[in-house]
Amino acid sequence: MEKELRYIADIIKQQGRRILSNYTITPPQFIALQWLFEHGDMTIGDLSNKMYLAFSTTTDLVDRMESNNLVKRVRDQQDRRVVRINLLSEGERVIEEVIDKRREYLNSVLANFEEKEVKELSYLLIKLHEEMKEDLRD
Repeated sequence: MEKELRYIADIIKQQGRRILSNYTITPPQFIALQWLFEHGDMTIGDLSNKMYLAFSTTTDLVDRMESNNLVKRVRDQQDRRVVRINLLSEGERVIEEVIDKRREYLNSVLANFEEKEVKELSYLLIKLHEEMKEDLRD
């Protein structure tokens, strides 16, 4: 089972990179945009920790995304020393387009599955994910 999950994850990654090749962002930039899209504004330090990257690497990543009008640095209203990374509408558009294309790909792969099988697979993947997250907390 571990081997199959690894192979599936690798194919998803390859397909994701194929989709991203039509955009001006790199896979690490996509991951950063995804974090911001799903969790809202965060500091470079927070983003570095989420992505397991060095602070300096994340700063360079944000610099490039800012120059492409995907994100913007914004001073925190409560503490002006804190700078948050804000996802701009262009960044949201890119994320939504890429995710839609990834969903289309997955739907095409699942076309030969019965609806019951898709629902069961989805349920089991959610259950597996929840168990794994719980295991990390212990």
